[in-house]
Amino acid sequence: MSVHPTLRYDDPRAAMAFLTRALGLVEQQVYTDDGAVAHAELSFGDGVVMLGTRTGRSEAFDTGRAVIYLVADSADAVDAHHGRAVAAGAEVVVELRDQPYGSREFAVLDPEGNVWTIGSYRPVVKPAGQA
Repeated sequence: MSVHPTLRYDDPRAAMAFLTRALGLVEQQVYTDDGAVAHAELSFGDGVVMLGTRTGRSEAFDTGRAVIYLVADSADAVDAHHGRAVAAGAEVVVELRDQPYGSREFAVLDPEGNVWTIGSYRPVVKPAGQA
């Protein structure tokens, strides 16, 4: 099993343009319905985030603001992503820094207020049933 966050946007095309330009996500799939983005998939390494259009009709899937953490391969890769984000004009909300738990990271806002963090901390997944 795996986890794939899903976010809804008022303007998912603008969000996808920002995420690919500023953070280096890669567009994988885009499905439309009457011109609106019904479902899109963007990858970052071997992870995928899914996007869609917010309907404004109090649907269970119309998300609010979110915080997403993207794992880079190394501290140097984090620095490179930071440079890319700054060059693309992203609003940095957490400056590049080293955390006491060993991560190098920074965070930016996307056009609709979601926080995207890129860091070098990679969580360890324990097998089910282990503490």
